Amino acid sequence: MKIGLFFGSFNPIHIGHLNIAQWFLNQTDIEKIIFIVSPQSPFKSENDLMKYELRHKMVKLSIKNQHKMSVSKVEFSLSKPSYTINTLNALKKQYPNSELVIVMGSDTMVSLPQWHEIESVLKFPIYVFMRNTTDMNPFPNAEIKCFETPILSVSASYIRQLLLEKKAINFLVMDAIIPLLQQK
Repeated sequence: MKIGLFFGSFNPIHIGHLNIAQWFLNQTDIEKIIFIVSPQSPFKSENDLMKYELRHKMVKLSIKNQHKMSVSKVEFSLSKPSYTINTLNALKKQYPNSELVIVMGSDTMVSLPQWHEIESVLKFPIYVFMRNTTDMNPFPNAEIKCFETPILSVSASYIRQLLLEKKAINFLVMDAIIPLLQQK
C-alpha cells in the first residue's frame, strides 16, 4: 500500500488541507493519507501553536468517517523539535510493508535544504502540491514529483485572526471543530 504522509502543524486544520488530501487520494497512486500533527516544528515557535492534543483532536474530528484518511500521534512520542527523518523511521517500523510518501506544499519543498538529515529524508518519495508555480525543486535528482492541484485560498493564520476578531469561520473548517476553536 502506498501511504501519503501529510505533515503539518494543522493550527487549525482547514478545508484547504482536506481538499489537498482528497485530491491526492483521487488523482495519484496514494491509497491512504495519514495526517502527521507536529507538536513542535523546528521552523515554528511553540508559543504560536494551539495545544498539541487540541490540534490532533481537530484533525481526528475533521476526517471522521473518511476511511482512507487517519491521523497519527507518532510525533507526540518523539523528541522535540520534530525532525521528519525521526518520524519517517518510526513510521517505517509501524508500516513495514507499505511505501511511505511525503506530501508537502511547494513552499515547504523550497526549504528542504535546511532540513535535518535531508539526505536520509530524500530516500523517501515526495509528492508536492504547487502553491506557487515559481517554486523550484532544490533537489532535481531526488524522487520529487510536483502536481498542479486546486489550491483554496485559506490559511490557518487567517482562521486564527477571524477567531480573534470574533468573526465566523463557517465553511473554512469542518463544522465539528468550530465549537473547539470558539472556546479556545
